[in-house]
Amino acid sequence: MRELLSIMARLRGADGCPWDKEQSYATIAPYTIEEAYEVADAAGRGDMRHLKEELGDLLFQVVFHAQIASEAGEFDFEAVAGAICDKLTRRHPHVFGSRGPLTPAEQSVVWEDIKAQERGAAAGLPPSHLDGVPQALPALMRAFKLSKRAARVGFDFEHPAETADKVAEELAEVRQAADSAPAHASGARAGASPEIFEEIGDLLFAAANLARKLDVDAEAALRSANAKFERRFRGMESLAAQRGVIFADLNLDAQERLWQEVKRGE
Repeated sequence: MRELLSIMARLRGADGCPWDKEQSYATIAPYTIEEAYEVADAAGRGDMRHLKEELGDLLFQVVFHAQIASEAGEFDFEAVAGAICDKLTRRHPHVFGSRGPLTPAEQSVVWEDIKAQERGAAAGLPPSHLDGVPQALPALMRAFKLSKRAARVGFDFEHPAETADKVAEELAEVRQAADSAPAHASGARAGASPEIFEEIGDLLFAAANLARKLDVDAEAALRSANAKFERRFRGMESLAAQRGVIFADLNLDAQERLWQEVKRGE
């Protein structure tokens, strides 16, 4: 760790790397997000060699931000590490304090209660139950977290079936908006209307809420669906190439038959 901190300081030093020296919190942030996703990808694939490498890349991002802050006299890596140690100790009173053992469900409630108290203390204002959900989160993940926060204070359907009904209701509203949208003379749809835009958003939010209700990580589920679609689509392209046909030249029925063939083969 000391060597890594030393390397980072050297990179930002007078005789360091020109690119590293010109970076700021804002320019580094996209790389931090990218590295976090690469960690998630390696972990999801169970690729331990790449997981070790990607964790190192993510750690470097933490060190990079801390170095910039240290140069500005704000904080350093030691303060970052100390802050997370304090937070973990504070948020686990059943481990480091006098509170007795908790079930995972009870611990989740305690964790959220402590976080809410911390947010209120930091702001100096009465806290909202929706405080602290970062704006920069992927929209699907943020929808999941917002609905989870609301559910903690009772703003939630009692049964998953009711949440599924809400998804169906929102889908019906999307169809209604699409049916009433104007079309070009050729019959093609015009650009999405503000109404369609809004209804699609409502549908996606309702779907994320249903995922939460069924204890499914919506972001992870969509990543899995993306991977499945990509795998099957590439499989269709491969089958078409093996049979000497151009996939893009096939009509939808022929493409669907290839899709079903790939699906059966999985």
